[in-house]
Amino acid sequence: MTISRRNVLLGGAASAALLPLATTVARAQVKEVVIGVIYPLSGASAQIGVDAQKAFETAADIINKDNDFALPMAKGDGFSGLGGAKLRLVFADHQADPQKGRAEAERLITQEKVCAIVGSYQSSVAVTVSQICERYQIPYISADNSSPSLHRRGLKFYFRAAPHDEMFSTAMFDFFDALKKKGQKIETLALFHEDTIFGTDSANAQLKLAADRGYKIVADIKYRANSPSLTAEVQQLKAADADVLMPSSYTTDGILLIKTMGELGYKAKNIVAQDAGFSEKALYDAVGDKIPGVISRGSFSLDLAAKRPMVGKINDMYKEKSGKDFNDYSSRQFMGLVVMADAINRAKSTDGEKIREALVATDMPGDVTIMPWEKVKFDEMGQNNFANPVLLQYNGGKFETIYPPQGAVAEAIWPMK
Repeated sequence: MTISRRNVLLGGAASAALLPLATTVARAQVKEVVIGVIYPLSGASAQIGVDAQKAFETAADIINKDNDFALPMAKGDGFSGLGGAKLRLVFADHQADPQKGRAEAERLITQEKVCAIVGSYQSSVAVTVSQICERYQIPYISADNSSPSLHRRGLKFYFRAAPHDEMFSTAMFDFFDALKKKGQKIETLALFHEDTIFGTDSANAQLKLAADRGYKIVADIKYRANSPSLTAEVQQLKAADADVLMPSSYTTDGILLIKTMGELGYKAKNIVAQDAGFSEKALYDAVGDKIPGVISRGSFSLDLAAKRPMVGKINDMYKEKSGKDFNDYSSRQFMGLVVMADAINRAKSTDGEKIREALVATDMPGDVTIMPWEKVKFDEMGQNNFANPVLLQYNGGKFETIYPPQGAVAEAIWPMK
């Protein structure tokens, strides 16, 4: 009995002594970090997904290879916290369908064995994807979803580094107030928004801000997303004749809106858009000549490259893959993956709870990102409140930052041409 007990005690001590070595070996055995990326790769929003794929591949190239950028994960090959493990992305197509998104998220987790998911363009899809992630305790980063309600559902595994539509809309109304102080007439607003969570949350934020700031809403028009006709809705906008038209529409709806306005002879005095379709090259290729001077909110501007050369170099990498410059979406997608990868590296683990703890502890200075943000630091609901929005005006075939003043490279043309 004595010998047996001694062997057990020695065995226990030996096991304890070997724990650090076992942990090191376990980390070394992680040869790759698998992250799921869920976007619309087919259907009406397919181009968004294609561009997103190039943005994520650009980020993966930087993470997996040594680069001379002041960007988290750029130095060295792969995940230093996991023995140099490389990143592998698994793409899934949600086809802009929330239920398809739910099924694809579950497939990524149970079959592809991803340790985290990044998505998803449509906020309505983010709702279902994030619920699945919560169930399986897999961290989810909303790279570009902007509905404010997303981070207020009590989810522990939901994070968003980018601004949401209340933050974006506040920047719009600050801009209106600044113009009024300069003597511009801005009294009436017309809201035009699609009927999913993105459009509804956007309109609710703008209605509240208008009431708080003393602007009159003369039209509040909700339309069916992907509607085949917007004639009746545009007739209402024309009759209201607001000082500012404020659309919250995805690309195909935005193109249809502008085309219908032209057909009905309605020329908006000014358009200040809630991004989405109004940040997409496809919209400007189709109807850009009809809306010179349109303003869209955003969270990225290539103007930043003048102050932060890294931004221009990374943009060149993305452009080589996609044939396009970063825009508001692709830049947020890129940063969403960088933020997630940085957390996994600091967690030194692919365990969901440990990654979540690392995301909670994130405190990334803005000057090591490609965004004009103060920093990336999440509140108790997983929202980064330091992601400073900008307003961009489409002028001469390109966007220029016009607000806030500290980031502006041009004066706003108001009213629109």
